[in-house]
Amino acid sequence: MTAARRTATRLADGRELLYFDDTATAPRVAVDRRQIWARPDHPELRYDPTAGEWVIVAGHRQERTHLPPTEACPLCPSAADRQTEIPEPSYDVVVFENRFPSLAGDRGRCEVVCFTDDHDASFASLPPGRVRTVVDVWADRTEALGRRADIEYVFCFENRGVEIGVTLPHPHGQIYGYPFVPPRPARMIECATRHRRDTGRDLFDEVLASERGAGGRVVAANHDWTAFVPAAARWPFEVHVYPHRRVPDLPALEPAERDSLASIYLDVLDRFDRVLGPPAPYVAAWYQAPVRTGRADLALHLEVFSIRRAPGKLKYLAGSESAMEVWINDVAPEEAAGLLREAGPVAGTPGRT
Repeated sequence: MTAARRTATRLADGRELLYFDDTATAPRVAVDRRQIWARPDHPELRYDPTAGEWVIVAGHRQERTHLPPTEACPLCPSAADRQTEIPEPSYDVVVFENRFPSLAGDRGRCEVVCFTDDHDASFASLPPGRVRTVVDVWADRTEALGRRADIEYVFCFENRGVEIGVTLPHPHGQIYGYPFVPPRPARMIECATRHRRDTGRDLFDEVLASERGAGGRVVAANHDWTAFVPAAARWPFEVHVYPHRRVPDLPALEPAERDSLASIYLDVLDRFDRVLGPPAPYVAAWYQAPVRTGRADLALHLEVFSIRRAPGKLKYLAGSESAMEVWINDVAPEEAAGLLREAGPVAGTPGRT
C-alpha cells in the first residue's frame, strides 16, 4: 500500500494544516477566509516538587467549543455558507494545530487529527485503507515533532465518547508533543531498565512472549500483532496491542506491519462495541520511546481501555485510584479477555482478523 499524499498549508491565524490523502486527488488549494481572533496566550507549565511531576495550566481552554450541533461542527469540511477549521469541501485525513492547545509555542505542541470528513462515522467504522493512512499520519507527525528541540515525547491518542470527556463528536484524535517525558512512560523506562540490568532480557519482549504462551488473555492476533488483556489490567476492559517485532516508535514500523495493524486495531474496537454496547467510550493511547532518551528500553505498543465496566455502567476513579494511584479492578482480566474473545469480529467485515 502506498503512503498517503501530504499537502501543507496555513489557516487564517497562522496555524499549520496538513492534508493526508489516501490516493492522489486534485490539488488542495482552498484558502481559509475566516476572520478569527489572535491565538491565545501560551499555556503555563508548573512543577510539583512533592510529586516530581509537571502540571499544565491552560485557562483559555475553558472557552473551547463544547458539544456543538452537527451543523456547527468545526471539524466538518467547509461549505459555501459556512467556514470551518478545514477550508476544503471534502478531505480524507487532516492534521492541524489545536486552536485551544494545552501546549504551544516553544513549550510543546498540540495537534488535532480528523480521521474522516464523515461527521457520523467513527474510527471503528473506517475502512482498513483509511486506518492505514492514519497510521502513516501518526508516523509522519512523530518524526516531524521529534525533530523539534523543545519536544521530548510524542503522544498519539484518541478519546471517544462523552463519558470520556470528548467535546467534539466528529471522529478525531490528538497528538501531543510534550517538552518533558510524561510520568507513565518514564516509569515504564525505569522498570524496563531495571529488568534489563537484573536479567539481561527485554521486559516488553518477555511480557509479549508470556501472554502469547499462556493464551488465556489473548483477544486477537495476526502475523505481526497480538492483542491481549494484561494480567494486572487497571481498567475493567483494557487491551494492549504489541507488535511481534520490537520497535521503539511508530515511524519504525514496516509497511506490512502498518497494514496488519489497521486490521487488528479495527478488530479490537469492534469487540469493545459488541461487549460494552455501541458506541463504547474508550481511550486509545500509543506508548512509544521518547525522542532522545530511553529509546532502547520503551517498546512501541498500543493500549485501549474503556471506562465502562458493563453496558450502561461506568468505572469511576474514586479515592484509592484518584488519591493513592492504587487501582481496584471490578472485572478479572481473564473474564474480560474471555468476553472480548467470544465477541469475535463481525462475519464478513473486511479487514478484521
